[in-house]
Amino acid sequence: MGRVIRGSRKGASLIFTAKTRLRKGAVKLRAVDYAERQGFIKGLVKKIIHDPGRGAPMCEVVFRDPYRYKLCKERWIAVEGLHTGQFVFCGAKAQLAIGNVLPIGKMPEGTTVSMCEEKAADRGRLARASGCNCLIVGHSDDGRKTRIRLPSGSRKTVPATCRAIVGISAGGGRLDKPVLKAGNNYHKYKVKRNCWPKVRGSAMNPVEHPHGGGNHQHVGHPTTICRAAVPGQKVGLIAARRTGILRGGKKK
Repeated sequence: MGRVIRGSRKGASLIFTAKTRLRKGAVKLRAVDYAERQGFIKGLVKKIIHDPGRGAPMCEVVFRDPYRYKLCKERWIAVEGLHTGQFVFCGAKAQLAIGNVLPIGKMPEGTTVSMCEEKAADRGRLARASGCNCLIVGHSDDGRKTRIRLPSGSRKTVPATCRAIVGISAGGGRLDKPVLKAGNNYHKYKVKRNCWPKVRGSAMNPVEHPHGGGNHQHVGHPTTICRAAVPGQKVGLIAARRTGILRGGKKK
């Protein structure tokens, strides 16, 4: 028996779990209600805050509850140009302005949005990282589906009732600044999770990893591995359909 490899240790252990104690909470759009479906509702941006482990800044938006005498706080990803004290509007009849939330079926083609829903009323799943955005490519003839371009460049068809925030997620250009020293990476990952530094398998001993050992640092066998492999063996390119570099440009 060899050692338990790193991939197998990650399942049950608390060593690799995310550091969540100081985090502000999940970012979600408003739960969809009658006010949003039929008209709009006004909110106030109270503050813009940093969330540890998240690249994009977070904003706290306060709405008046439509049914009870109370205020409802929502946490969103802040978009570029959003500021405290700004009024934002959510709903099918909201205007197309930076920071407003409306169904993507109501937006013209070419609109830049972020924190877009994947399924109607799932409260925002796509383009939530810093500097990310989706682009509305087109609408179907019946107006029930909308095609969007994701940050990766791939295109996706989603229901036109899915909502999104107008604008680009703030905090862009974060990766343009060079890291310069290992200490910066240490602090970056300290607030995220225990995933750095990452030792290469080929730098280990044979007892610790299937790629380990040998008189030079080399794997010595193909790194593709079958889906049915046992957990201690399952490292490298798991059940790869193809390997190697992608040749040829993407078809537009």
